[in-house]
Amino acid sequence: MSRTYPLSNISDKAIARQRLKARRKLWLQAHLWLGLGLGLFLAVIGLTGSVLVFWHELDAAINPGLYQAAPAPGATRKPLDELIAAASLAAPAGWNSAWVDASHENGNAVFGFYYPEASPAPEQAQSLNIFINPTTADVVGQRVFYHAWNPLKHSLAGFFFKLHYALLLGETGVTLVGVLAVLFFISVMSGLILWWPLTGNWRRVLTVKRKASKERLNHDVHQTAGFYSLVVMLALLMSGIYFNLPEQFRWLVGQFSPLTPDIKATPQPLPPTSAAVLEQALQKITHGLPQAQPQYYSFSADPSVPFSACFRNVPELRPYVLDTRCYQLNRSTGEVLEINDPAHGSSGDVFMQWQWPLHSGQAFGWTGRILVCIAGLLCPLLFVTGVIRWLQKRKAKQHRLAAR
Repeated sequence: MSRTYPLSNISDKAIARQRLKARRKLWLQAHLWLGLGLGLFLAVIGLTGSVLVFWHELDAAINPGLYQAAPAPGATRKPLDELIAAASLAAPAGWNSAWVDASHENGNAVFGFYYPEASPAPEQAQSLNIFINPTTADVVGQRVFYHAWNPLKHSLAGFFFKLHYALLLGETGVTLVGVLAVLFFISVMSGLILWWPLTGNWRRVLTVKRKASKERLNHDVHQTAGFYSLVVMLALLMSGIYFNLPEQFRWLVGQFSPLTPDIKATPQPLPPTSAAVLEQALQKITHGLPQAQPQYYSFSADPSVPFSACFRNVPELRPYVLDTRCYQLNRSTGEVLEINDPAHGSSGDVFMQWQWPLHSGQAFGWTGRILVCIAGLLCPLLFVTGVIRWLQKRKAKQHRLAAR
């Protein structure tokens, strides 16, 4: 016996299906033109991002002399205060604020000091690297990381960074890439809407059909690559918006959860207790965190600005997944002024702390870095398969018109 349905129910379902199809057509147009218009930029940003996941390892392989110092048997590392003084002495006048990569503080690894913008700029440098032997405080090397106006004079790593976050277009490019990240985010979400199966046939949208036609194979590759990279791609785009549009991003996050303001620079009337005040403060911190590893330090030429020291692999933070803790120290006394980690601050503060580890993949170690690298490599694949899909549909439409 056949089952009958009230006519009104059938009519309501048909109307709802038609409305849903109409909305999907609008999302299809948005996805199509965002992909065609901006996909090439996404491909470039994605490819350079994949390279930058391993930029430190690549830079060290290309420039081994800048990363390894001559071995000194029995020698111990000089106090950090002395290393900072040596780097500051080697830096041109005005280049006194920097951050220090301390993630390789072992063996013969040097301390790499990164000096951002300053004036006057030697060799028209926008930023500078100075590498210090940690056991002798001697300068191992120096280079221009970002050139002020000639992209071909950037260091190789600097070239990839500038291409990735500014498309080699200066401050205008930084804003442009931020806006592109917002549009890419919309494009990815529209792709998810189009991917969602209205018929409930999940196998079709989660797999690539074997022995399919070229058209179907291209469609399935585009669809599955987009879906399986979705979570990583959204995290990368969101964090990219933060790095390129920080004020707007912080404002938006602040609407949901208050953010702790940065410590303001205040005069520090107390003189240093010793010539190694920072070293003593760091030793005190690491004594309480024996398994923690130094990540980076940052300081300013202005002694009233706090010294920042960040450590990873902090045991008590492992339940939070993000196990990095940053200490803000009084530059003159070594006193801890503030602690930044997932166990301190508002939910908005923790959300902001996640952005760089997610963007670089460092939050999940090698697994995270590999996933971020793969997501970047999929960007040109999505662009190429999207263009091919558009050309296939265009050709099919032309054939239908010609057959009339």
